[in-house]
Amino acid sequence: MNHHQPPLLRRRSLLLTARCVLPTLLFFYCSLLTAFGQSATATLSGTVEDQNGAAIPAANVTVKNISTALLRQTTTNDQGYFTIPLLPPSTYTVTVESQGFAPVEVQNVVLNVGDQKALQIQLKAGNITEMVKITADAPLINESPAVGTVVDRQFVGNIPLNGRSFQSLITLTPGVVTVPSTTNFTGGFSVNGQRPSANSFTVDGVSGNFGTSPGFTPGAQTGGNLPSLTTFGTTQSLVSVDALEEFKVQTSTYSAEYGRQPGGQISIVTRSGTNQFHGSIFDYLRNDKLDANDWFANRAGQPRPPERQNDFGGTFSGPVMLPRFGEGGRQPAYNGRNRTFFFFSYEGLRLRLPQFALTNVPTLNLRQTAPAGMQPILKAFPLPNGRDLGNGLAEFSAAYSDPSSLDATSIRLDHTINSKVTLFGRYNEAPSETNTRNSSNLSLSIVRFAKLDTQTVTLGATSALTARMSNEFRINYSDNGAIVSVTQDDFGGATPPPRNALIPGQFDSSTAQALVSFVFPGRTSGTTPSVNFVDKALTTQRQFNVVDNFSFGAGSHQLKFGFDYRRPNCGS
Repeated sequence: MNHHQPPLLRRRSLLLTARCVLPTLLFFYCSLLTAFGQSATATLSGTVEDQNGAAIPAANVTVKNISTALLRQTTTNDQGYFTIPLLPPSTYTVTVESQGFAPVEVQNVVLNVGDQKALQIQLKAGNITEMVKITADAPLINESPAVGTVVDRQFVGNIPLNGRSFQSLITLTPGVVTVPSTTNFTGGFSVNGQRPSANSFTVDGVSGNFGTSPGFTPGAQTGGNLPSLTTFGTTQSLVSVDALEEFKVQTSTYSAEYGRQPGGQISIVTRSGTNQFHGSIFDYLRNDKLDANDWFANRAGQPRPPERQNDFGGTFSGPVMLPRFGEGGRQPAYNGRNRTFFFFSYEGLRLRLPQFALTNVPTLNLRQTAPAGMQPILKAFPLPNGRDLGNGLAEFSAAYSDPSSLDATSIRLDHTINSKVTLFGRYNEAPSETNTRNSSNLSLSIVRFAKLDTQTVTLGATSALTARMSNEFRINYSDNGAIVSVTQDDFGGATPPPRNALIPGQFDSSTAQALVSFVFPGRTSGTTPSVNFVDKALTTQRQFNVVDNFSFGAGSHQLKFGFDYRRPNCGS
């Protein structure tokens, strides 16, 4: 056993990798480095030939992003081959021009996150002033061996999602099964039989695995292995559905850059603004006035508990008109709509979830005849309203609602310095909280409050250094603070006990906890009621992540190198 391993709660990891498409160099590069930084972009390559199948060298290839009018240009090599890496997921128009040939324009070239697609373009000799347009969907060839599924925002927008979280769409991928859980730190789903904690999430090319738990038991979250979810286990803390451009789930045979975790690789890309202003507002409503009462609540004579679900918010995006000065610096002018863009998103959730519970509580006789020191604890239970079970226990039934809330806000800016360098930055904050009555083996007068506050800042730069070399850089800082507290209230006629009745003064502190369990004759300890009290517990998961990818084209082959430095830090 190695007794000199670094602590799990604070570790530093540096992953380096390289991937080489060239078969003769594959073993050398892959044995030298093991994994490289994950990318949130796509790669488009292809060949340019004449009508006889001969390669056309030095042909000009221009790729235009329809949404932002961003242009990327390159030329074909001696074999008529071209490669344009680090393209943001979007729909593109590809234009190819060469002297003596009619230009060709290929429209509707759709690239998704992580794609490695190729085009075969044929030029015809003719009038160079006449453009040949290919308006049908481009015949893209997939050059990636990875098994995965891409879900874009149009598909998400056209399908009803309960809770407006895209987690249910992840199960559309073959090999993915859900793992039911009542907590937000078990992973949620399993890929090809792997542990639920073995999945890797990335958002805009940086790690989204900085989840923590508003609880007292350390687990996989302390090592930065779980995604940052809300207190009720949804993905709005990473990105709201309306701020999602698309996501891709890869389950097997993915490239070495996804080698950190052995499970599924979920790559999420957020939306950016376009050169036109767009906005949307929404409100999804659910109310108990439209529902029937719970059958068990009806049978116990309990009224229908309140049910409220309001999921509301909106988005606004468009170009940023930056001022500049004309000649002499006197008359202000403004740049075009194709340089700087913004995208703002907000989503709020107010949920009141109805519940019905049937529990056991001390009888009135037991409360009155118990020793004086025990009476404050017994009175902390709700008063019985059902049949006497004997041995000092009686039934208590109640219908109530557990409240939850969420406020997810994000802003993203994209700026094009020139045709070779683009920048982006994104800030996201998503506090969420829940209040839950402990209906399982505990007193319903116990309320557990849990809150998570997720904040992330991501900056990135994409540079086309030359026609053959390009670089992608990402830096991220994430903070995920968790608060949990357990208190007593007067639910059902209960009387909250004084703190010194549970924790003697000489042992009390801000982190002191108390638990009182009762064992009644004829019942196991697992079914007996309990009373507990804790003031507050704090945990925090922070992450610093730096990712860099360098791509180099060599003939018809593409070499990719990079590193992924990630430092998670879990503390209290």
